[in-house]
Order: sequence, then structure tokens, then C-alpha cells
Amino acid sequence: MTLYYRDDSVQVTSTSIDVDGRTYRMADLTYVWHQRGRGSARTWSRLALRGVLIFLLSAPPLVAVVCLVSLTYSAVDRANWTLALVIVAVCAVGAFALAPFLEVPLGWLDRSYDRGGAVNEIWVQCAGEEVLLLSTSDALRFGRIYRAVQRAVEQGEPR
Repeated sequence: MTLYYRDDSVQVTSTSIDVDGRTYRMADLTYVWHQRGRGSARTWSRLALRGVLIFLLSAPPLVAVVCLVSLTYSAVDRANWTLALVIVAVCAVGAFALAPFLEVPLGWLDRSYDRGGAVNEIWVQCAGEEVLLLSTSDALRFGRIYRAVQRAVEQGEPR
């Protein structure tokens, strides 16, 4: 028996698939497929949070560009380039000093893409009946489980 995948609720081996206490023998599986399920409140909130993060991360650079253009325009008007250059230098140093703090929200954004924005389902045809094997909004976990099921079905032991 070969173990292809295991976590707290799913185990995929060369002889069976166990999901939340239910066991499906590989010999009984005739067809395996996946599809997108209906979005849940969790997936919609994840997408909303992703949008808010993207806005919050992109708004400060846009505001900085507008301020820089405005500062340049006022410096040309008053011919006071020294003050304008000092303000730009102070802002540039401040931006570089604050840049390491972007790691946290960028990490959140990266993890939100790893988890995905939809519900993915794995279906099997077991003994002539279509059965929902697994439904998850975690895209990374879904991919691992689906690849394990594919390998188990493709390299199934002789029956």
C-alpha cells in the first residue's frame, strides 16, 4: 500500500480514499473529476479582504505621485526649488524606512492567493453513484489532494 496524501481529515492511499471517516475503495471508483462549487461567505470575505488590501497597498504610491507633481508645480510657480528638494528627500527617506513594514500585508495578500477565491469540489463515481468526496476553499490543499487522487487512480495496484 502506497500513501499519497494524508492530513487531519483526508488520507489517499493506493487502496482507498478516506475522507472524514468515510472510506472509498479504489476498486469501486470508476471516474474522478473536479468542479467549482458555489462560493461561501468565507470565500467572498477573502475576496473582499484581498480587494481592500490591494487598494490600501496601491493608494499611498498614487497619493505620493500626486503630491510630487503638486510640489513640483508649486516650486516652479514660486521658484523655491530648495524647499521642494528637501521635502522630496525627506519623503524618500521615510518611504525607504517604512518599506520593511510592507512585509506583513504583502504576506497576507500572498496567502490569500494561495488559498484561492472559490470553492473547489472533488467528485467520484463510486459503485455507479456520484459522490461529493471533498469540498474546500483552500486551493493549495485542494490541489494536493486532487493530485494524490489522480496518482492513486493512475498507478493503482493490480486488481
